[in-house]
Amino acid sequence: MLTDHLNLVHDPNLLVGFETGDDAAVYRLTGGLALVQTVDFFTPIVDDPFTYGAISAANSLSDIYAMGAKPLTAMNIASFPQDLPKEILREILRGGAAKAAEAGVPIVGGHTIYDKEPKYGMAVTGVVRPGKELTNAGARPGDVLVLTKPLGTGVITTAFKNDRTDAATLEVAVRHMTALNKAASEAAVAVGVHACTDVTGYGLLGHLRGMLRASHAGAAIFFSRTPLMRGAWELAAEQHISPGGTSRNKEYHDSAVAWDAAVHPEAWRLLYDPQTSGGLLISVSPRKARRLVEMLHQAGVAEAAAIGKVTAGEGAPVTVTA
Repeated sequence: MLTDHLNLVHDPNLLVGFETGDDAAVYRLTGGLALVQTVDFFTPIVDDPFTYGAISAANSLSDIYAMGAKPLTAMNIASFPQDLPKEILREILRGGAAKAAEAGVPIVGGHTIYDKEPKYGMAVTGVVRPGKELTNAGARPGDVLVLTKPLGTGVITTAFKNDRTDAATLEVAVRHMTALNKAASEAAVAVGVHACTDVTGYGLLGHLRGMLRASHAGAAIFFSRTPLMRGAWELAAEQHISPGGTSRNKEYHDSAVAWDAAVHPEAWRLLYDPQTSGGLLISVSPRKARRLVEMLHQAGVAEAAAIGKVTAGEGAPVTVTA
């Protein structure tokens, strides 16, 4: 890791740092209160500035939800070219503010610099009871893996930028990217799950591998059970569309993935597809899995599905079957 040679302060109140690559840090203030902190930002993924702001805000808030925590405040982080109209920046910030308001989170400040390319995101602070935080390190052999949003944002947005799909297909992706993971997080906490992470830039298999490394376990994924956004499969399998990050994800992780011969040869384009403001990947005991999926559906997380299981064996490969 890049942090291996840093002179880091070790604090017993730091309950979750970056050692396991989790979604946010957790710092204990008292026996009953811990802070949860995260920061995230990225370049525009859609052309409309308001929508871009809303997507980025939802993505930043997701890290707090992935920890089973409640977001309290947010601070804007933005960079913007000097030669672009400031109205565009206002719309980006307005989109972020609207999404934060939907989450009940006040924006309390921020920082903006000039840069050649627009970038926007948030630093978010939340709270959780110490010991009740969800992490990526608790998955247990036999657990069921539940995914709360379908895959395909990278494929669809790339296709739209290259005039390979229509606005209606993009709108499906936008609807999922702007959806908060609040309800999914609350359902996971209510049921009592073993581990959780959100699926973003490393794709489903990349983030699953992070969970498995932290949990010292393996997994099996069933591609036919994995929810996909409408239009994503046709774009990936028939037009062979994928953003550059997909190949990089595959290159980095594929040595630890075993592909069943029955799996379609283009399935990797979606299982490694970089997601923006993706869903939660949850590891839950088999006896609670059905209840979790039912609660997710009742809460409006309509496409949540059980997609696989955790297996025994540290360093065991992820097996992908049809």
